[in-house]
Amino acid sequence: MDLTEHCISSEELAQGDFLCVKRDQVRLPNGNISQREYVTHPGAVIIVPILANGNIVFERQFRYPLHQVFIELPAGKIDANETTLQTGQRELLEETGYIAQNWVKLGEQHPCIGYSNEVIHTYLAQGLVAGASQRDEDEVLEVFELSLAEAIQLVQQGKITDSKTIVALFLTEKYMQQHA
Repeated sequence: MDLTEHCISSEELAQGDFLCVKRDQVRLPNGNISQREYVTHPGAVIIVPILANGNIVFERQFRYPLHQVFIELPAGKIDANETTLQTGQRELLEETGYIAQNWVKLGEQHPCIGYSNEVIHTYLAQGLVAGASQRDEDEVLEVFELSLAEAIQLVQQGKITDSKTIVALFLTEKYMQQHA
């Protein structure tokens, strides 16, 4: 069964620095016409940085839309003309000061399929070398470490609720089990 919806017309409702809100008229597979509002996003990368002691580097960061501090893994949006690996390397250095010698792509996730085209690429980073962070002027965060078991426990306790971090942790857990 073909479930594809076909765009009839598209309009831009709002444009920000990196997000765009659009409204499309679409023809549904059954021939009916409907409307779809969605956000276009350049994509992002989340990194699971594993230290020599086996712990994972995390961040605490205030997220304005929800007005609270979240526990997250390092992550950031893909810049123009940048590969996903380059984004991961840049974001890890900027936010934590670490450079990784080994990178493994664990997968991709689509966090908001009902209203955004965002894709988040998940990387495992190992062989970390410490350096100085190079955060953007508007980036304020605290870097700390947890074991994978501690992080999974915080997910189960509802203390880590960021979906990209949860998915990345479970992909990491599976990867570690297969490569132990």
